[in-house]
Amino acid sequence: MSKDIYIGILGFGNIGSYFYKTVKKNLKKIYLKTGKRPIIRYISVKSPNKKRKIKIPRSQLIKDPMRLVHDKKINIIVEVCGGSDGIAKKIIFAGLKNKKNVITANKALIAKHGNKLAELAEKNNVNFEYEAAVAGGIPIIKSIKEGLIANKIIKVYGILNGTTNYILSNMEKYGKNFSQVLLIAKKKGYAESDPKSDLNGTDSASKIKILSSIAFNIKISKNKILQEGIEKVNHVDLVHAKNLGYKIKLLAISEIINNKLLERVHPCLVLKNSYIANINGILNAVVVDGFPVGKAVLQGEGAGPGPTTSSLISDLCSIIKGDVKFPFGSSYLRRKNIKRFDFYKRSCSSYLRIELKDLPGVLSSITKIFSKNKISIKNLIQVPDKENNKASIIIITHKNLEKRYKNLLKNLSKNKYVLKKPIFIRVENL
Repeated sequence: MSKDIYIGILGFGNIGSYFYKTVKKNLKKIYLKTGKRPIIRYISVKSPNKKRKIKIPRSQLIKDPMRLVHDKKINIIVEVCGGSDGIAKKIIFAGLKNKKNVITANKALIAKHGNKLAELAEKNNVNFEYEAAVAGGIPIIKSIKEGLIANKIIKVYGILNGTTNYILSNMEKYGKNFSQVLLIAKKKGYAESDPKSDLNGTDSASKIKILSSIAFNIKISKNKILQEGIEKVNHVDLVHAKNLGYKIKLLAISEIINNKLLERVHPCLVLKNSYIANINGILNAVVVDGFPVGKAVLQGEGAGPGPTTSSLISDLCSIIKGDVKFPFGSSYLRRKNIKRFDFYKRSCSSYLRIELKDLPGVLSSITKIFSKNKISIKNLIQVPDKENNKASIIIITHKNLEKRYKNLLKNLSKNKYVLKKPIFIRVENL
């Protein structure tokens, strides 16, 4: 059998070029550990004649990505161009059908098409690997599929987006507002020019869907999940949270409740001395809660060329060693569909910040609304703003149903003394 394994790369941006350089630099190390040499045969790019910082033989650059699929020498396709559909979807589906092993960092595509891709890979006896799709360089996929194979997992949660974690951490640390820190994050390369999918929770939602499937041996859920971003979190909320003994983090959480699946992504107040509260900057962290392991924790950089390439090469070496594995840990036929837990039946404590007119009787009218909705108040802080004739009320509630919070917020917004839509953030006990 040949000692050379041929690779085709789809996409050559920051990740693709970094992967290329790292593979070339580590050929001897990879050969030493796998007995095979990864040879990059072709790189599919939109503009082969474009000037690049890396010197690449012109013969390696191709415009037609389908050549990666039909070239008989290519064993592995590495997709790093992104997008849930379009050319990434076309080449990955075609590659698997043509018995090519596939490696990708594309969480959006997996969250949308992962079930079909797994079925296709199994049918053609090839690997479909995606360690880099969740939490960058953290080996969370292999840890759940292999390291925790004998565990009954009941909950997976964590910080799965470095952009939002960087913004929240630095808003708190430097006392800046959301837009100021976002601008800094863009300048440092921690946020895309259009960071919408990071900020609104879409990125984290794709990742938690993937982790759910592996952890609970289920097909990727097509259910709509609770998804809220950090756009409405103000610096003042971080200050109030800190004074109350909490920090605010954007968490992705998946758990099994009464044999039903509950997946959610939203800002949370977490105790400031908890593990997850002290994951700052661009770091990611994932906690897997199961039996007999208890709580297993993995943390590290969740994005960027270095961490992503680390995971891509891990998948590459796994394939080179000759192991054909089920993409989601068990056969497509053995992974089940699962019903969705009714989110409105879930209970939690909550944080509310309500901006009010500063008039006699206002506080009484607000507490009556809480009473009417059967929600009891644990802590209440009133912060007057005499100069503008208004006040802020900060409230931490006792545990109550999500359904009642929904009605509470609707009633508060209709109150004539309330100046704008209240800020509502759930308290998560982890």
